[in-house]
Amino acid sequence: MTRLEQLQSFLKESPNDAFLHYAIAQEHKSMGNKELALEKYQYLIENHPNYVATYYHLGKLYIELGQKETALSCFETGIIKAKECGEQHSLSELQSAKLELEYDED
Repeated sequence: MTRLEQLQSFLKESPNDAFLHYAIAQEHKSMGNKELALEKYQYLIENHPNYVATYYHLGKLYIELGQKETALSCFETGIIKAKECGEQHSLSELQSAKLELEYDED
């Protein structure tokens, strides 16, 4: 059984587990399945908006897909959520990613 199959099996038992959805998105991304990763990250944003780590990885994926404006918006939303949730580590990562993207655009 592959890691992805294991995660999907766990998800059947706990369909509302945000971490499992996140782990599946990460697994898809690592396997080069960007569209499937995108779908899973978007699911998390819609259904688990306080799962702050999603915003960083989704933003990075948007950059890979050439959607820099969408990535910037994602980072900005993530920064707001990180502040609301008191997620200092995620806040720092998101702010750095946003600044890097803005710097690259100049």
